[in-house]
Amino acid sequence: MAGRTQTASEYIKHHLQNMTYGQLSDGSWGLAHNAEQAKEMGFMAIHVDTMFWSILLGVFFLWLFRKAAKNATSDAPSGLQNFIEMIIEFIDSSVKGSFNGRNAMVAPMALTIFIWVFLINFMDLIPVDWLPQVAALIGQYIFGMDPHHVYFKVVPSTDPNATFGMALAVFMLSLFFSFKIKGVTGFFGELTMHPFSSNNKIVQLMFILPNFILETVALIAKPLSLSLRLYGNMFAGEMIFILIALMYGGGWALGIFGGFLQLGWAIFHILIITLQAYIFMVLTIVYMDLAYQTAEDH
Repeated sequence: MAGRTQTASEYIKHHLQNMTYGQLSDGSWGLAHNAEQAKEMGFMAIHVDTMFWSILLGVFFLWLFRKAAKNATSDAPSGLQNFIEMIIEFIDSSVKGSFNGRNAMVAPMALTIFIWVFLINFMDLIPVDWLPQVAALIGQYIFGMDPHHVYFKVVPSTDPNATFGMALAVFMLSLFFSFKIKGVTGFFGELTMHPFSSNNKIVQLMFILPNFILETVALIAKPLSLSLRLYGNMFAGEMIFILIALMYGGGWALGIFGGFLQLGWAIFHILIITLQAYIFMVLTIVYMDLAYQTAEDH
């Protein structure tokens, strides 16, 4: 157990540190051996573990749904086919209830976001020591690394870089379709003519600056709230799992108590990871719907 060779503070910091690849202070490129080196790498550093699990789970999602589609039948559908059809119907009803425009991309995008975010969040249910210990053994015996310098976070949604990346992708799509549907005049008209308006032209001119400030803040808040909501909830959940894992190093009585706590929190956390995936998906649909709303809809 990591708690036997590390203090509680070191154990927590180790589990919250990403495997970071970037340019070291001597000019060479490699993995950071501590948090200070990772910080020095700056913006161009890559969180290898976040990228690895995000891509792997995305590929797993595509493979699973492709397999279900290839084996789909109307005679005697398998359990996997029934399950996936149920998810697709659920996503389709969510899109129809929240999106009033016409865009064939929205439903597949909503499905991808829901399943992908759910799979990413689901990694939080794997005991916090299992995969990092496997990574430490691989680093030690295959690459000759110090196991204490092998960092391996397995929940991409506890990395703000991942949640901000997804939120920015949604934000850029909503901006693109907003420009496409409303045009430049309509887009900037929304930023300057709402929420305050008046039939008096002089008064309306006075409202332009306050409207622009308020609407710009609201616009920027969309990707921020979308990313921080997912990150904050998942980071808090991961932290609780790490704190519970520390109890296993405090003797058999505390370990048994920690086991019950871990089981209870894991069961409750199933609801959290599903809810967070659903919220991210619904807000994406809502933002796309707002992009399709014209001045007449306000």
